[in-house]
Amino acid sequence: MKSKMKIQFHTDHNIAGKEKLAAHVTGVVEDTLSRFNHQITRVEVHLSDQNGDTGAHADKRCVMEVRLEGMQPVAVTHDATSIDQAVDGAANKLKRLLESTLGRLHGHHSH
Repeated sequence: MKSKMKIQFHTDHNIAGKEKLAAHVTGVVEDTLSRFNHQITRVEVHLSDQNGDTGAHADKRCVMEVRLEGMQPVAVTHDATSIDQAVDGAANKLKRLLESTLGRLHGHHSH
């Protein structure tokens, strides 16, 4: 079944290889959030390279914002040393957030 979730991808000017990255990010998001895809209408992914001169290592930032049917958007941020780690980290945070949000909503308790 084709997911109806739309994934919008934004990067800042410091990020190279946007097309290849977009395909990777889309794959990660669809995999990680697949069990919620009938409730998600849109995922916005913002990638940036903070690239500050502070010498901070975790300067790749991924912000993911999810719009769920009939609910306020929820967003998470993950900073990491590589784009891939930032994307994976954000997707996993989002998955946990959705599990707790939607779990409460539907009252599914595993006994």
